[in-house]
Amino acid sequence: MKILVTGGLGYIGSHTVVALQEKGFEVIVIDDLSNSRIEVLDGIQAITGIRPEFVQMDLQKKAEVKQFFKSHSIQGIIHFAASKAVGESVEKPLLYYQNNLISLMNILEEMVFYKIEGLIFSSSCTVYGQADTLPITENAAIKPAESPYGKTKQIGEDILRDVSKADNLNVIALRYFNPIGAHESALIGELPLGVPQNLVPFVTQTAAGIRKELSVFGADYPTPDGTAIRDYIHVVDLAEAHVAALDRLINKKNKANFEAFNIGTGKGSSVLELIKTFVKVSEKQLNYKIVGRREGDITAAYADTTLANRELGWQAKLSLADALASAWKWQLKQEKN
Repeated sequence: MKILVTGGLGYIGSHTVVALQEKGFEVIVIDDLSNSRIEVLDGIQAITGIRPEFVQMDLQKKAEVKQFFKSHSIQGIIHFAASKAVGESVEKPLLYYQNNLISLMNILEEMVFYKIEGLIFSSSCTVYGQADTLPITENAAIKPAESPYGKTKQIGEDILRDVSKADNLNVIALRYFNPIGAHESALIGELPLGVPQNLVPFVTQTAAGIRKELSVFGADYPTPDGTAIRDYIHVVDLAEAHVAALDRLINKKNKANFEAFNIGTGKGSSVLELIKTFVKVSEKQLNYKIVGRREGDITAAYADTTLANRELGWQAKLSLADALASAWKWQLKQEKN
């Protein structure tokens, strides 16, 4: 089966391409390289022995999207392509609404036209906002999002829910918690362009001396150590969840046209816990300071993964220490390149 992976050279996308190719799927990647590098193709090929077909494209350009689907036979789609930084979305909301929603609608238009039934959507736990109860189940209220990024994921899910019902598409939205880590080979990993927007690349770059110090945003949250709590999931476990979701659609095991699953470990870790774990696995001291809270951040979020465990036959296997050790190994590999 030929599977289209949009944003397939990005962090989560590249690990999912590896997981798909290792399961025997033929993959074609679309990426605009706005927050990724063409060299990621080399890493994918080195791990799997297969270089996926690659098309550089901005999915906001409707004519190019139409031409792509006209010339390629696709059996399923995993849609990652989106701008993804919470903080940046607060500063540049229009960029996020345009990029994240127009690209999705352009793809859906072609799916309906060519009767491509299955799509996996890269969603986010940000759709829940600050949940009333923890851990968060899929039945938790979808509250007003704390950032434009979160709003694009909520709106994206609404669009998919409506279109899947009207046009009989099968869609699974995977609501990720906080992906971290890298492939065990250290051939692919999280390498943001410019200053990292996510915690772990900032941690590893600070430990490596690239950044002067790490800012911990807020130590006055109502949590045991005052820092925000998140559910950190190893990106390799997350990639496997996409394969499991795709298998569910291919084998027509889905119970509705639109389904959503939480993808996390089920365990919350604070920022300071993560830092202590990193120091332990890397044997590197970390220069950090406490600063004010960041707009758009919530106090705590961690998943109830019961539904994904049962329905997808998937569960996270790798620990916080595993993920941080792999992230550090990846960082050290960058120093040698």
